[in-house]
Amino acid sequence: MMITQNQTPAFIYLSAAIILIAPFIAMQFTKEVNWTASDFLIMGTLLFTTALAVDLVLKKVKNFKSRLILVFGISALLILIWAEMAVGIFGSPIAGS
Repeated sequence: MMITQNQTPAFIYLSAAIILIAPFIAMQFTKEVNWTASDFLIMGTLLFTTALAVDLVLKKVKNFKSRLILVFGISALLILIWAEMAVGIFGSPIAGS
């Protein structure tokens, strides 16, 4: 399946939604996944902000190498923030108690 230029934003946002739906589905089958509404709100904000940033880069930056570097950097930042919020790898205040 080939994704055209017009389908790219929909694909990006749909991917974020699917990632967000995964813990909701997991909660139906196991007690080990226990997200609250605030968890979904925070992760949804993080995922859709990332999707918006990637979409903006793909629309505004024309050089392929620059696009690749920026999208990789945005993705790395998402993973670092998510890991910090999940397990507190850096010990910052966003890691919780």
